[in-house]
Amino acid sequence: MIREAHVNGVKLVYREEGDPASPPLVLIHGRSANHNDWNGITQHFAARYHVFAPDLRGHGASGHPGDYPLPGMAEDIVALLDHLGLPRVTLIAHSLGAVVAYLVAGGHPERVERLVLEDAPPPLPLRGRPPIVEDGSTGFDWRMMHETERQLIDPDPAWPAWLGKITAPTLVLSGGEKSPFDAGGLAARIPGAELVTIEVGHLIHMDARGRFLRVVDDFLNA
Repeated sequence: MIREAHVNGVKLVYREEGDPASPPLVLIHGRSANHNDWNGITQHFAARYHVFAPDLRGHGASGHPGDYPLPGMAEDIVALLDHLGLPRVTLIAHSLGAVVAYLVAGGHPERVERLVLEDAPPPLPLRGRPPIVEDGSTGFDWRMMHETERQLIDPDPAWPAWLGKITAPTLVLSGGEKSPFDAGGLAARIPGAELVTIEVGHLIHMDARGRFLRVVDDFLNA
């Protein structure tokens, strides 16, 4: 079911599946995607979780306010949890969404039960990134692309300390040699984080869905 909420000054559209009596789980997509990025995966988790998959601001049917600070996008998620009456959730997130997720988990550690970060950039300066070139792609705000890219290339120097504040058991998934990001460097900064490498590149949940689900299920069941 597709729903919407007006939280933190922005409209967030989200998908909801599963039994409301089950533990809550939130899936956060990567940049330029939306909740449909988790098609098939929402159904898998909805068998035993109450699943929510929002469109981040600037993506999909959510609001395009023209302002895209990553900590603000994290506060969008916290405000959505408040709106839904969810004091504590499991978070599974990919790429840019995983940056949002670790800012949630570091800024509000009491809100996160378990954390899965799929091929996420660490909060360290990224070098050698090709410039963003706008094309005819739709479904997201190009201003969001530019603003978030600037934050990935030159992140707030306070963000690495946020990783040390994460208290949830954390699984960091790396796409291996084909990945553009150092997931191992991210895992090393999160207390007690488990690192698993699946050598398929950045889109693990799409290019190795079966293994992605097995590894995440094992972590969630531990």
